[in-house]
Amino acid sequence: MTISIKSAESTMAGECGTEVFIPLNKLKKSPRNARKTPHSEAIIEAYAASIAAKSILQNLVVEPELDGEGAETGFYLVTIGEGRRLAQLLRVKRKEIKKTEPIRCVIDIKNDPHEISLDENVTRENMSPADQFEAFRRLSEERGWGAEEIAARFGITAHVVRQRLRLGAVCPKLIQVYRDGDLTLDQLMAFAITDDHTRQEQVFDSLTYNREPYIIRRELTRTHVAAGDRRAVFIGAEAYIEAGGMIIRDLFTDDRGGFYDDASLLDRMVIEKLQGIAETVGQAEGWKWADVHIDYPHTHGLRRAYPQPVALSEQDEAAYQAAFDTFNQLTEEWKSAEELPDDVDQRFGELEAEIERIDAMRHAFAPDVIAHGGVFVMLSHDGTARIERGFIRAEDEVPEPEADDEGHTINSDGEIIETDVGSDPDGGSDEDAEDDGKPLSDLLVRDLTAHRTLGLRLALGEQPEIALVAVTHTLAAQAFYQGMEAHCLEIRPTSTYLGGHADGIEDTAAAKALADRHAGWAADMPANATDLWGFIAALDPASIMALFAHCASLTVNAVEQPWERKPRAHETADKLATALGLDMTAHWTPTVRTYLGRITKAHILAAVGEAASSEAAERLVGLKKQPMAEAAEQLLAGTGWLPALLRTMQPATIADPPLVEAGETIADEPSAADRVSLDDARAASSEGDGASEAGQGFDVAAE
Repeated sequence: MTISIKSAESTMAGECGTEVFIPLNKLKKSPRNARKTPHSEAIIEAYAASIAAKSILQNLVVEPELDGEGAETGFYLVTIGEGRRLAQLLRVKRKEIKKTEPIRCVIDIKNDPHEISLDENVTRENMSPADQFEAFRRLSEERGWGAEEIAARFGITAHVVRQRLRLGAVCPKLIQVYRDGDLTLDQLMAFAITDDHTRQEQVFDSLTYNREPYIIRRELTRTHVAAGDRRAVFIGAEAYIEAGGMIIRDLFTDDRGGFYDDASLLDRMVIEKLQGIAETVGQAEGWKWADVHIDYPHTHGLRRAYPQPVALSEQDEAAYQAAFDTFNQLTEEWKSAEELPDDVDQRFGELEAEIERIDAMRHAFAPDVIAHGGVFVMLSHDGTARIERGFIRAEDEVPEPEADDEGHTINSDGEIIETDVGSDPDGGSDEDAEDDGKPLSDLLVRDLTAHRTLGLRLALGEQPEIALVAVTHTLAAQAFYQGMEAHCLEIRPTSTYLGGHADGIEDTAAAKALADRHAGWAADMPANATDLWGFIAALDPASIMALFAHCASLTVNAVEQPWERKPRAHETADKLATALGLDMTAHWTPTVRTYLGRITKAHILAAVGEAASSEAAERLVGLKKQPMAEAAEQLLAGTGWLPALLRTMQPATIADPPLVEAGETIADEPSAADRVSLDDARAASSEGDGASEAGQGFDVAAE
């Protein structure tokens, strides 16, 4: 029996089990409710949304409030349903209903209010998360509701709805495995990164004992391209989607932009975009050809020419001097200012740009290099186009002038450009002419040049200053004139490409400084390799040593490969670093990308403890891997901390020897405690690289 609102006011306490409608403002919280911990704001929001969409589905259980004398006050105490009462009060606050809204209740005075309140919260079983995921999916598929509409009806966020819809779309086989307890929720979330059921089952069947969520995600996205990849950055999400591609998002972890599902489409778009840039550069600058690659073609085998110094016009020189003088004047004027006004700062920027623009005009490629050469256009590490100029193909090489049988010098077009000044104007006998045209035998040439080689070796070993020129010439000829074979010393420098070992290393400040140094020397080199000896021989001793050092530096290789066994080479690299006083803090800093995101949590804590303090490390213990790495990056910034593999051993210092008696000796070997060993660091470096942790908790609230 249901009693109306007015009748409810006269309902007797003895009518237990009566269903009545009671005004909301006549309901109070029961002091005998077993739940002492208040409801969370989130659950009250969820109740309010549910009631607004579907009304109250479960009656409140109440008892009449009695005064001190046992008489009814006209108010009712809510024994069961306090959360729903608070949800309705929230709706009153939002002016969705009136405070006198009738609430359907059941009066119960027989049962102990504390016991039935406890019973309601204890004697229950939460819905299986798997059932919940599938139920949300059915709402979406059968009723056509979007995530926002479902969220509004259940008082949760649209993001949570999307997560549950994604989990509900996982392969039914894996959902059942999760129900059976053979998959954790974190593992199921990892499978939800893709909706390809076949692929999900393939990865599940291939898993062994190690079922870490990050391994599952890695396998499912092996053929995809991360949004942080340089190709994805170069193309952009919008253009990729317009071309028909799809970006897969991981709703349960920070996927940093998702994963591009079609790698071949992305590569094709990259090539097409690079080709457009190549055509623009080739036409604007006049190069004969422009070749496009995603990666730099290190095995191209082409000779490379570099810009050569050119004289500026009087107008450009005047403009440069004016900009330079104005820059110095402003610098002097504002040198004591702590902060520059916006207009002054802008003016500094304009002057710097003008100075750099004119400075760039001081070096240019020779017209014949542009006419016969080309450019490579490729993708750099940061997702921008990289343009390398001045490469000459073998078929485009301009041949050296040759002499014909009559002593005339012939150019590449077959025209006589010079007459041999050593020819006899009066001619000679036929026999002499015949003898002159007969070359020496190969055997004799080899014999004579072998003796000459022996003489050169003996003489070169006796003149160190010439030996330095010769070795520098040999190194420079191979560093700046590839494929020309312009050297006679059998010294073969090898320069290992470091970009294949450390992603993004070519974009670092150190790499750019080395490239600038190389380009600076290249600009001073003669255009013809045959003139290189005279160029080097004419240098002052300091310049020869600088060029020698630069060429030698290109051959350094201290990269440690897991399959190589070169302990002595690594020890030599350590000694070289010590001799050079190498300070890697000037070239490398520990960031999430370079180091902290690629090691274990234990290594992160150890680094923070060493660089900052043990207390700082302890504060990070409870964090997950990614937040821990990001926090550690901030703590390590500016500390100068380096991993052991990048530290340089300090050279041993020689102290004044103590006075000793005759016959005594002093041990000059450093103690073992004073030696720094990198063996442990090298062994540890192979442990943590690539280690990661994945998965965030997914809490299903009982509503």
